[in-house]
Amino acid sequence: MTKRAAGRLKPRITLTATDYQKLTVLADAASHNMPEVAAELAEELDRAHVLPKGREAVDTVCMGSEVEFRDDVSGRVQTVTLVYPNEADIAKGRISVLTPIGTALIGLPVGKSIDWTTRNGEKKRLTVLQVRKPAIAEHQPA
Repeated sequence: MTKRAAGRLKPRITLTATDYQKLTVLADAASHNMPEVAAELAEELDRAHVLPKGREAVDTVCMGSEVEFRDDVSGRVQTVTLVYPNEADIAKGRISVLTPIGTALIGLPVGKSIDWTTRNGEKKRLTVLQVRKPAIAEHQPA
């Protein structure tokens, strides 16, 4: 793999109308206590293609999706579920959208890669390998 310029354009992302609406509120609410991550999320939302209400994104990371991705630097493959902050549990592989990797994943289609920066400033690149839609049961009481 050859290294290209560090200033790569971010890939196009797609969000459902519901995810876009909820994430806009979340980014605004988080802007006071988590300004850097909230700004990253807001930037992702600004460049998102938003589907009409009732339409689903196919093979695209949405809230509640189980995502298999590869760290393009180490080659390590991971599977996580993208969730809202109150549902996050790293031990169960439930990653908050208000983390740098969660913000990088949202709206990304299968086969696309994105550059992102960890909380300690390390530059990373990931590629989405597979997306499984959220289970209907996620809205059931625990």
